[in-house]
Amino acid sequence: MDFIFDLAGYIIYLCMFLIAMWGAFCVVIVGARVRQKQFQTEEAQNEFLQAVEVPLSRGEFEPAAEVCEGDRRATCQLAELAIRNRKIGYGKVKQLINDRFQRDVLQDLEYRLSWVYTVIKVAPMVGLLGTVLGMMKAFAKLADPNATVEVSKLAQDIQFALITTSLGLAIAVPLVLCTAYINVRIRKMEDLVLYGANQFLEVFKEATIRFPTK
Repeated sequence: MDFIFDLAGYIIYLCMFLIAMWGAFCVVIVGARVRQKQFQTEEAQNEFLQAVEVPLSRGEFEPAAEVCEGDRRATCQLAELAIRNRKIGYGKVKQLINDRFQRDVLQDLEYRLSWVYTVIKVAPMVGLLGTVLGMMKAFAKLADPNATVEVSKLAQDIQFALITTSLGLAIAVPLVLCTAYINVRIRKMEDLVLYGANQFLEVFKEATIRFPTK
């Protein structure tokens, strides 16, 4: 019986390690994704919008699209998408870039964050399972009338129960703080991108009205 409990203990520790690594990995990926999709400052975004506005004001749509091409930041991708699809009409273009931003950027981030939320919920539960196993092992020794109970062994089982609980909390609490920070960054990115997209759409609308055949 001790062998089974010992094996379960090693499995619990392994699961806790893997859960912690997966949670940290997901946080890093989401953080990198947010950095990839936004301009660092509003001034940097305005510089990009001015660079696009120059060819658009002359009806040069292809050079304007080339300014955006290859840039993975959300404002640049949305601007290029609008220019490439300008012939479907301004109203449909506006709806298109809004849908694309919601699907390809925000929903993607929410999907990745859902894994972090899962880790936050699972880690304490796995820790609680370890606590139950540790207490079961300790009480199994106390329940055996023919066994000599060593206080040090009993203390080790109780220690294991407490360690797994603390590990679960030690994994979950930092991830809660990380997700709160990332959510703030996502909201700031969303505000900045939408502001930039609205500025671009004003210039884009005027260009499509002035140069409808290009």
